[in-house]
Amino acid sequence: MNPSCGRCGTIVYPTEKVNCLDKYWHKGCFSCEICKMTLNMKNYKGFEKRPYCNAHYPKTNFTCVADTPENLRLKQQSKMQSQVQYKEEFEKNKGKGFSAVADTPEMQRIKKTQDHISNIKYHEEFEKNRMGGEIPSPQPNSPNPVFQQQLPHQPPAASKNYNYEPAAAPLPVRQVAAAAPPPSSGKRYQAVYDYAAADEDEVGFLEGDVIVDAQVIDEGWMYGRVERTGQQGMLPANYVEAI
Repeated sequence: MNPSCGRCGTIVYPTEKVNCLDKYWHKGCFSCEICKMTLNMKNYKGFEKRPYCNAHYPKTNFTCVADTPENLRLKQQSKMQSQVQYKEEFEKNKGKGFSAVADTPEMQRIKKTQDHISNIKYHEEFEKNRMGGEIPSPQPNSPNPVFQQQLPHQPPAASKNYNYEPAAAPLPVRQVAAAAPPPSSGKRYQAVYDYAAADEDEVGFLEGDVIVDAQVIDEGWMYGRVERTGQQGMLPANYVEAI
């Protein structure tokens, strides 16, 4: 069955049929809606399934929404709802005790470093106090058979000299205790590059310096003491090598 024309409504035969815009047209009926200029498949423009020429093609214009009292009321209501929601979120998170600054990787690294430093210092003080308790303290007035034999035959002036001589006797013991390095389970490293401290908890060193009491803190950093200067702190692990 032959379809009807989209403009005149009469039957369209195959010899004069134009299929466009989901409709069938006579070749003469396929024209602009405004100026009635005959169109073809190359120069037509469709709008709402109706053909138009290029000059009369409807142009879409944006519609401006006026600030009516109703629109202003809706805008103010949306703003108030946003503020209420923000305050609710703030009250929920206020007691949790976290902040954006404390959660940064840099702050976490500093906190972790301080915990390790405190732990290392505590163990160093504990080991020093334990070794100090094992070393016998000097007893200037302790009985000595040699001095006991000389004491009765010496005048009072010689007895004064005796009081000073035992004070010098324990000096070698003190020097040995002071020269002994503090006990540590850390390894020894040697610097292969110069490094200048960039922060308060870091320590600088020169190429060839020996790093003692070294302990790995985290990836890329370790804590140790420079044997040449006696300073201790954080240092980069890629600037030293184990010896």
